[in-house]
Amino acid sequence: MKILVATANAHKVKEISTLLGVEFDLVSLREFPEIEMPEETGETMPENARIKAIHCARESGLTALADDSGIEVDALNGAPGVHSARWIEGSDEDRTRAILEKLSDNAFRTARYRCAICLAFPNGKIIETEATCEGEIAREAVGENGFGYDPIFELTAASGAQREYSGWKMAQVPEAIKAQISHRARAIKKLKILLENQT
Repeated sequence: MKILVATANAHKVKEISTLLGVEFDLVSLREFPEIEMPEETGETMPENARIKAIHCARESGLTALADDSGIEVDALNGAPGVHSARWIEGSDEDRTRAILEKLSDNAFRTARYRCAICLAFPNGKIIETEATCEGEIAREAVGENGFGYDPIFELTAASGAQREYSGWKMAQVPEAIKAQISHRARAIKKLKILLENQT
């Protein structure tokens, strides 16, 4: 099955391709420069994923996959949430620093990564999945791997990681471990099961 992934991010396309498997032929928006992405006006991550996937399927004539993800910090009433990528103006480092400053010495640091995925077919049918990775906000940013809020997202027993990685930041864990426990990995695995059950 050929699938258009609604992103121009080559790293994300590679990650999704690895998780879905070789039976899926993934292409990115780099191959469809004429497609202008719609505004993400949804109030939830599933709504934004749906907006992007349906738009790309309609514009390309291909089955399209879109995701929307972010981090939810309980002490901040679930923020940044759906606004994770644009919560604070500036870089990823600016946004992680803002969370650390807002939490300061707050002992209540539980948080989760959430990912919503929508697969839209040209005939209008959609399949949706959602998953989380539970953890905590660390006291400082650590690690060079990953992106976004990974340097301050600390794995705990609730993350589902092997015990040896408890206390590690998401930006420190090997890619193979991240591919097992991340919010995106879990949502895509759910999607793959749904697709396999349809065949």
